[in-house]
Amino acid sequence: MGYLIGVTALWAFSFSLIGVYLAGQVDSYFAVLMRVTLAMLVFLPFLRPSLLRGKQRLALMGLGAIQLGIMYTFFYQSFLLLSVPEVLLFTIFTPIYIALLDDLLFGRFTPIYLVTALLAVLGAGVIRYDGVDSGFWAGFLVVQGANLCFAIGQVGYRRLAADLPSSLAWHNVFGWFFIGAMLVALPTYLLFGNSAALPTTSLQWGVLAWLGLVASGIGYFAWNQGATRVDAGTLAIMNNALVPAGLIVNLVIWNRDADIPRLLLGALIIVASLWLNHWWCQRRQVAVS
Repeated sequence: MGYLIGVTALWAFSFSLIGVYLAGQVDSYFAVLMRVTLAMLVFLPFLRPSLLRGKQRLALMGLGAIQLGIMYTFFYQSFLLLSVPEVLLFTIFTPIYIALLDDLLFGRFTPIYLVTALLAVLGAGVIRYDGVDSGFWAGFLVVQGANLCFAIGQVGYRRLAADLPSSLAWHNVFGWFFIGAMLVALPTYLLFGNSAALPTTSLQWGVLAWLGLVASGIGYFAWNQGATRVDAGTLAIMNNALVPAGLIVNLVIWNRDADIPRLLLGALIIVASLWLNHWWCQRRQVAVS
C-alpha cells in the first residue's frame, strides 16, 4: 500500500505538467519516446537476463508494450482532444476494468471488488464532473483505450508475479518492461512523429526528464510492485486516488479553480470504498481461519 500511496503523490503532478507544458507544444509521440527511453536507461544497468526464461521475458516485455507504450500513445493524444479536467474525468473508469480483468485472469468472480470499484468511480466523478463538450466522444474513447491498457498491464503484472519466485529481484528484470515499451514507442514516433515539434525550451526538456526518469522509471516500478502486494479491490480503488491528488496539485501550484466541497466529498467516497474493501478482506480472512 505504501508503494501505491507514494506513486500516487508522485504522479499527481503528471497531468498538469503534460497539460501545461507539453500538450500542443511538443510532439506527443516524441514525448512518449523520451519518457520510455529515459525510464529504460534507469533499469538497463541492473538487467540480469538469466533471471527469467524466454517466455517470461517476452511476457514482461508484452506488459511494458501495453501498459506503457500503447497506453502513453493513447494518453498523450487525449490531451490534444480534451482539457486536463476532462482527461481526469475519463480516467475514473480504470478501477472497473481492473476488478473485472483480475477476476478473469485469476479465474474467479468477486462481486465486492466490482462494488468498491464502482464506488471509487462515483467518488472520482463527484470530484471531477463539470460537464463535457459536445464533441467529446473521440477524446473519451482515446482515454478509455489508455485506461484499458493501464489496467491490462497492472493485472497482467500481478498474474506474472504470482507465477515467479517471491525472492526474485525485480529491479534486475524490470528493464524488460521498458524494452517492450520501447518496441512500441520508437516505431510509432518514426511513423507518426513530427520532428518540427520538438522541445524548444529548457523547461520542456526538464519536464520530459522528470516524467521519464522519475514518474515513469521509478514510478512504474514502484506502482507495479505495489500492485502485487495488495488485493485487486485496493488496487482498483487506488487508481482513482490520483483524481483528488491531481486536483490538489493543480489547485495549489497552478492556482486553477476547484470546487473544494466536491473535492472533499469525492475524496471521502473514495476513502469509504477503501474502508469497505478492507473490512470485507478482514471478514473473509476471519471466515477462512
